[in-house]
Amino acid sequence: MTPAPADPRPVSVLTIAGSDSGGGAGIQADLKTFAAHGVHGLSAIAALTAQHTRGVTAVEVPPMDFLDAQIDACFDDFRIGAVKLGMLASAGVIETVARALERHRPAHVVLDPVMVATSGARLLEEDALDAMRQRLLPLASVVTPNLPEAELLLGWTIGDLAAMSQAASALRALGAPAVLLKGGHLAGPGEVVDILADAGGEQRTAHPRLRLDAHGTGCTLASAVAANLARGLSLRDACAGAVGYVQAALRGGCRPGRGDVLVLDHFATMPGR
Repeated sequence: MTPAPADPRPVSVLTIAGSDSGGGAGIQADLKTFAAHGVHGLSAIAALTAQHTRGVTAVEVPPMDFLDAQIDACFDDFRIGAVKLGMLASAGVIETVARALERHRPAHVVLDPVMVATSGARLLEEDALDAMRQRLLPLASVVTPNLPEAELLLGWTIGDLAAMSQAASALRALGAPAVLLKGGHLAGPGEVVDILADAGGEQRTAHPRLRLDAHGTGCTLASAVAANLARGLSLRDACAGAVGYVQAALRGGCRPGRGDVLVLDHFATMPGR
């Protein structure tokens, strides 16, 4: 039997998330991250936000049939190597996305459980927490919460490294095959420790704490993990590469608005920068 010809289409990565009109987070950060990693970026907009470097002023959720149409259009035409999930503001949105993932069965799903903006604005409705636990965690390849997000998902406080380790295990017990738990919110000087927990055990990564009030780090990290997985890296290599990428983007960041929030340089690692 003649083997099927290789698919000539370049690999694409789809982000299903919210749009950030300020350009520092959400869909905009995701697409810049994909471009920096050499993969074609696709987007299905699950929420529209009016925001800038000083906060979020309004959120609008599109009709669910239109969100469905965006996702189906992408899968109908592109070779999607991974999907990144970001801001999914309601239980209805989460259910719509979960059904789409069950239909299309992408090889990798990276879930960034966006719940609260850097400014403190809540971006997730109360009824969506259970939907995220029950519908999305089991469909994700890896979930990438920060500590406040993990606390909301689990319902208890994470105050030290031992609690971080317990939290990563508890999130896996809820159905996520792997968890990259980010330690940036843990009090203390010096280093930040991130914990990756998967079927192979636990891996801790320490990196210098950058004293910066930055916008879009979570979106960027999850998108970099998704791009790396789509390019064929192992989960552990994908996560390690993503952490290094975010560190470089932070160091090259700028403040384009009137607020004090730093916006990442998503192309800081590109040649000639």
